[in-house]
Amino acid sequence: MARDEGLEHLLREDLAGEPGLVEKPMFGGLAWLLNGNLLCGARDDGLLVRLGRDGDGWALALPDVVPMIARGRAMPGWVRAGPAAFGDDAQRRRLIAAALGFVRSLSAKRPIAPAVRRAVSRTRSPR
Repeated sequence: MARDEGLEHLLREDLAGEPGLVEKPMFGGLAWLLNGNLLCGARDDGLLVRLGRDGDGWALALPDVVPMIARGRAMPGWVRAGPAAFGDDAQRRRLIAAALGFVRSLSAKRPIAPAVRRAVSRTRSPR
């Protein structure tokens, strides 16, 4: 899946200076994690934003914002904003602010030590 470098640039600007933020390649694009919890992502099909269960109703009422679908199923608490939504600076920043508010309420995840990560990956069965 191709990446949207323009969207990635916008998100880097919007999230600049946010403590505890990490950018990682995931899901065919880039994802941003806050204290180890997924916050948002940028892919060629739009901006993925984590708003939490029951926290996405207001966003779904916005133009060009739809539920995030993964493997044919809606992901509660996640939305996908298309270009008309993420291209509007105020709307994109509102979505990001709401995601930051939700993800800050979650417990920080402890990083997995590299040796443990390797052992876990060897015990997983292939899909």
